[in-house]
Amino acid sequence: MAKVVDYYVERTAARLLRSLKGSGGAMPLHQIQFSNTIIQHLLDKKQAQIKNTGHGFLLAVIEKF
Repeated sequence: MAKVVDYYVERTAARLLRSLKGSGGAMPLHQIQFSNTIIQHLLDKKQAQIKNTGHGFLLAVIEKF
């Protein structure tokens, strides 16, 4: 069965990833104005991760070398 690609989710996830990279690689999760679907898409593709700082959660870019 062919996998359906949602181009809206892909484009919006790319915008969020660029925004994260522009803000130093991480952003507090409560400040992100994107839907949970977009955040989950980045997590599923292993392009971002959630970090617990002890004072809140950060959405951080996973650096690939």
